[in-house]
Amino acid sequence: MGKLLLILGSAIALPSFAAAGGDLDISDTVGVSFWLVTAGMLAATVFFFVERDQVSAKWKTSLTVSGLITGIAFWHYLYMRGVWIDTGDTPTVFRYIDWLLTVPLQVVEFYLILAACTSVAASLFKKLLAGSLVMLGAGFAGEAGLAPVLPAFIIGMAGWLYMIYELYMGEGKAAVSTASPAVNSAYNAMMMIIVVGWAIYPAGYAAGYLMGGEGVYASNLNLIYNLADFVNKILFGLIIWNVAVKESSNA
Repeated sequence: MGKLLLILGSAIALPSFAAAGGDLDISDTVGVSFWLVTAGMLAATVFFFVERDQVSAKWKTSLTVSGLITGIAFWHYLYMRGVWIDTGDTPTVFRYIDWLLTVPLQVVEFYLILAACTSVAASLFKKLLAGSLVMLGAGFAGEAGLAPVLPAFIIGMAGWLYMIYELYMGEGKAAVSTASPAVNSAYNAMMMIIVVGWAIYPAGYAAGYLMGGEGVYASNLNLIYNLADFVNKILFGLIIWNVAVKESSNA
């Protein structure tokens, strides 16, 4: 109970951020999505840290990382929504700072969920981290104007596909083959997020930068990115929580 009050108190102690961005126009679909994702990330963070005490010791770190992912995203969405509502511009730097922290943490989750129940080589984590950094670096270069958008898109896609290969066909697949049914189920669900959920990000990039000629469709870009963050960060953590509860009850 003390942890819950501390988390809620910290959130309530952010009135300047809560009021940031001025009035929200009901017709501003993107602005509404920023506010919904901000609230969702806070709720998920509180949930994961509270539930951490309900699982066995080997799963506590996984739920802590899930809470960190949504907590970091919540903090950055406080800023990103203000940028959008005040200026109508894409908060590219804030968004990529968020992804630079949260995407590697999601990679850590794959390693942790396997390490909790079976033997897994540290090289898997290194390969997934390398793929995620290539994906993020290329995406940022394209969106920030540091590289042509199409070549950057292709390089970023290559990093993403490399991660999928390692998880489906490489060391990840080999490690999960010896895990429990609950872990296998969670791993497959997390894989669906990486394959289907993460596909929303390149779809947003394409809708924002590759389908508008010389212009950038900021509304399309941010609406799709917000949807992707909401699904991928929160659902990803809920999958971890679900397997942690099941495995803890069977311990």
